[in-house]
Amino acid sequence: MARITVLGGTGYAGSNIVREAASRGHQVMAVSRTEPAQKADGVTYLTGDVLDTAVIQSAVLDTDVVVGALSPRGALEGKLVGVVRTLSAAAQAAGARLGVVGGAGSLLVAPGGPAVAETDGFPEAFMPEAAEMAAILADLRASDEGLDWFYLSPAGGFGAWAPGEHTGTFRVGGDVLLVDAQGNSAISGADFAQAFVDEIEQPAHVRQRFSVAY
Repeated sequence: MARITVLGGTGYAGSNIVREAASRGHQVMAVSRTEPAQKADGVTYLTGDVLDTAVIQSAVLDTDVVVGALSPRGALEGKLVGVVRTLSAAAQAAGARLGVVGGAGSLLVAPGGPAVAETDGFPEAFMPEAAEMAAILADLRASDEGLDWFYLSPAGGFGAWAPGEHTGTFRVGGDVLLVDAQGNSAISGADFAQAFVDEIEQPAHVRQRFSVAY
């Protein structure tokens, strides 16, 4: 059993990870600005603002894995890179592994590029978010070797608008966007969470980004 703290534990990706980890018997704490209306069984909920460094410092204490399931939206727009830098330093100092929920925009459409966010048709409204998540990945790759991290990028069609079902069957890839025979890229929230918690239980991507899709 691992002790897992999820920052952004009530958001779409975070809540799925929280439920999956708790269902496997892990000791889970979810940190968010407000408590959810419905709480997952066996999960401890803590309210706090990740822009407060004291909240981040407390989140990495007495935990094996700290998860950043945060998006650069709302109050975090333009600030998430700094938050993850603070979180990375705190995790390394505490000896905790860091897992980051990434984005699909920084994935490559083919070996050698370009990135998904650099292609024609990528929504302009999502470009700042994609750029910030790509900057976080670059920071992690350039980080001190003493930081144990992983960064999981979902399929292109990942989000609360397409929750899907828990199939337990998906493909794990690397830096290139995974698509099916029809060119679609999708993953349900529950299957993304399964892949994420699988990595926590059996580390296979140490200091690496990987991806998941059907």
